Amino acid sequence: MRVVAALGGNALLRRGEPAEADRQRRNLDAAAAALGAVADRHELVVTHGNGPQVGLLALEAEAYREVAPYPLDVLGAETQGMIGYLVAQALAARPVAALLTRVVVDARDPAFARPTKPIGPVYDEDEARSLAAERGWAVAADGPWFRRVVPSPEPRRIVELDAIRELLAAGTVVVCAGGGGIPVVERDGRLQGVEAVIDKDLTAALLATAVGADLLVLLTDVPYLLRGFGTRRAKPVLEATPGELRALRLAAGSMGPKAEAACRFVEAGGPRAAIGALDSLLEIVDGASGTSVVPAKRAQPVP
Repeated sequence: MRVVAALGGNALLRRGEPAEADRQRRNLDAAAAALGAVADRHELVVTHGNGPQVGLLALEAEAYREVAPYPLDVLGAETQGMIGYLVAQALAARPVAALLTRVVVDARDPAFARPTKPIGPVYDEDEARSLAAERGWAVAADGPWFRRVVPSPEPRRIVELDAIRELLAAGTVVVCAGGGGIPVVERDGRLQGVEAVIDKDLTAALLATAVGADLLVLLTDVPYLLRGFGTRRAKPVLEATPGELRALRLAAGSMGPKAEAACRFVEAGGPRAAIGALDSLLEIVDGASGTSVVPAKRAQPVP
């Protein structure tokens, strides 16, 4: 079976943890057991988020006043190399390739005018507003905190798709499309980087569809999606169709992108998507844990 596993930010950094290399290495060592168990039985593609890391690199770049800050596409490429290296080290007993991956977006995407993607550390509201005024940022609430937000256009095409397929065919675990991919647009027959961070989950759905995955797993820090979240009647959702999942109206800043990604993969012909906890990855692959998203049953013909 071919599995695409999308690591949530919690696999690298838990909320409030400092973005230190050793901390991320320790967190990934814990994740490696779950990923390795799947890699030993199935073809595996790993993708990941990069929100904290790309934001940290942007802050570091601004410290060097003599040099213009690096653009987000370059910083996104740096995070792919850094996180890809850490994942490859954690899975060192197996053949692993971390691949810099560009993802084409539409230069006319309205997301460029409406920044929504949180990156970097959290701040209290006063500090966030002050930084926004000083540095020209857009900021928005992220739970009880505030973070910098940047444009997040829709992923359209994965440039390195052929290379990903060839690596999979050679029995390699492929780490690719990290942080949603390096955002590029097509201009005058060439690809040009742009200031954006693509949603990792939506790119994971595009990637899973493009490589013909049998399963897309969107990993987070909860075992299931909940119906009636925040109420005393909350119940785990064990299985749902895309229509049923969208009817839950999950929060855009929380489980919404994961649910949307799962729906897109299944609607594009994918057999099954799942959302669940990283430490239950093998059980999710086996269908024994997580929220499964499956195609709607076809209506039976009238005899």
